[in-house]
Amino acid sequence: MAVKWEGGHSCSVLCLNVSAEGLVASGAERGELALWDGGGPPVAQLRLPQAEDVTSVVFSARRPSTLYTSHGETVSVLDVRSLQEPLQRFHVNEEEINCLSVNDTDGFLAAADDSGAIKVVDLESKKVSRSLRHSNICSSVAFRPQRPQSLVSCGLDMQVMLWNLQKARPLWTMNLQECDTQEESQQSAGQFFNPPLAHSLSVASCGNVFSCGAQDGKVRIFRVTGVRFEHELEFQAHSLGVSQVLFLPEAYWLLSGGNDGKVLLWDVSSNIGKQQKSPAKSLHRRKAQAAASIRKDGKLNKVASNEGPGVVPKLSIEHGEKVNWLSCAEIKGSRRVLVADQTTSVSAYPLPEP
Repeated sequence: MAVKWEGGHSCSVLCLNVSAEGLVASGAERGELALWDGGGPPVAQLRLPQAEDVTSVVFSARRPSTLYTSHGETVSVLDVRSLQEPLQRFHVNEEEINCLSVNDTDGFLAAADDSGAIKVVDLESKKVSRSLRHSNICSSVAFRPQRPQSLVSCGLDMQVMLWNLQKARPLWTMNLQECDTQEESQQSAGQFFNPPLAHSLSVASCGNVFSCGAQDGKVRIFRVTGVRFEHELEFQAHSLGVSQVLFLPEAYWLLSGGNDGKVLLWDVSSNIGKQQKSPAKSLHRRKAQAAASIRKDGKLNKVASNEGPGVVPKLSIEHGEKVNWLSCAEIKGSRRVLVADQTTSVSAYPLPEP
């Protein structure tokens, strides 16, 4: 089912990104970077200095030929039209960078690292404009579409934070352990041993809804309302940690990838905005409905009966390898989910049309 993109790397592929023009960048261990134009051999390759692992790649939204790459504590800015020496480098982080994000005006770059710091670089002045912080490794950071001063972040401190670049402190913080309902916490005896360390974030195209994947196998979805955000939805997505989440351009279609080797596609549009008034009552009602549906049809498959709020994947891909990164690209008129894993290749799977 998967088409393998091979020949670009000799090490595990760690990250992916797709430009507005459809060019795919992949970063791997030992400084390896490759560019792809939709299959076949890579169109360009480069080994970055010091052969440090390439942990994140992101294209500029306004200038699709500009690629930001993190390797070690450094961000290199590259021109993909001539993949050679970096045009410039930023060395503002003190520890290894885990994730990059560029706002949609191409004004700011955010780099989250192992110290818990998020360094925000003003791309015009080339200087750090803000230094934000988690109390443990910051695993993911994402600017919100259409809101160039606003970003969200998450980390291994189990915190999800909303920031505005005009302030050094977070506008709003939520601890993932505390956002679970009391009933679920009591039922989930194993959660103490598998805490919700947050690994990945993705913001929907509307800019107000974002998702978070965590070590406890759950996907949580939040809605931003002003200077705070609310816990909208939560469901068990994977049997092991959720390493990646990615909102697609469609309204609330979400990809998740896990350490269980699965890639799942979810449509959460019918669940968004339904439980703002009374989350607890809504949760109890959905649980009752789920239990009733299981009694009515004992043949429901396991994945369906385990989804707390009745969220069932639209598509389930048995990828077989721990997922390092997910991306989505249109190739020859049809969409593909791109998967990076422990191997040296990129896998491309067809996606259904909305």
